[in-house]
Amino acid sequence: MQQARILIVDDEKSITQMIEMVLKKEGFRHIYKAYSAREALELLNRQEMDIILLDVMLPDQSGFELCPKVRDISRAHIIFLTARTSDLDVLTGFAIGGDDYVTKPFNPLEIAARIKARVRRDAILASSQGKQEERRRHDFGRFVLDESAGELWVQGKMVPCPAQVYQLLLFLCKNPNVVYSKSQLYEAVWGIDGVGDDNTVMVHIRKIRERIEADPGHPQLLLTVRGLGYKLVRGIAP
Repeated sequence: MQQARILIVDDEKSITQMIEMVLKKEGFRHIYKAYSAREALELLNRQEMDIILLDVMLPDQSGFELCPKVRDISRAHIIFLTARTSDLDVLTGFAIGGDDYVTKPFNPLEIAARIKARVRRDAILASSQGKQEERRRHDFGRFVLDESAGELWVQGKMVPCPAQVYQLLLFLCKNPNVVYSKSQLYEAVWGIDGVGDDNTVMVHIRKIRERIEADPGHPQLLLTVRGLGYKLVRGIAP
């Protein structure tokens, strides 16, 4: 039985019921539903969630407006459900605190697969953190990623780093000087096949560069290898 607490926020009851039915068949039992932003916030103030499926189009306010309010009270993994697929909409979703997105119409089994991958990954991380008590520091000259503390330091100053941005940077720090394609990075960090999720990786790569590079427009650490993907190299410049 899956123990993750999942909140579905969508005003279309047929969609919430369909997702709930599929998740229950996949073994999830702690499923909550909200049909408006107000209901979602009320639930989140009473009950901690692990994963939130958040529709962009809600009756009282948009999911984009709701997301920052959710981030104030919850560290749940937020997956946007949206029919809006423009680059601007996708970038907006990530900029305000979203972790992933699924476009409508979607196969509910894809939702279940993403949730299961996230739960599995969280369980592995929790087990790994419990076994490793030593401090782990990834020093790249200009920046240091302190894995045990979950902190990013750039030129001696701690820089805030959203969870998914941190996890992607951590993966790259653990595998320096290796080229990874967008789909390989998505599969490694988000936990499932990344075909078609280029935007997700590109947005998070940009967010990393905004934090660690002296000039994000001309990166010296997180490089693009044309036609292949990205690699993180060890920097020597302060």
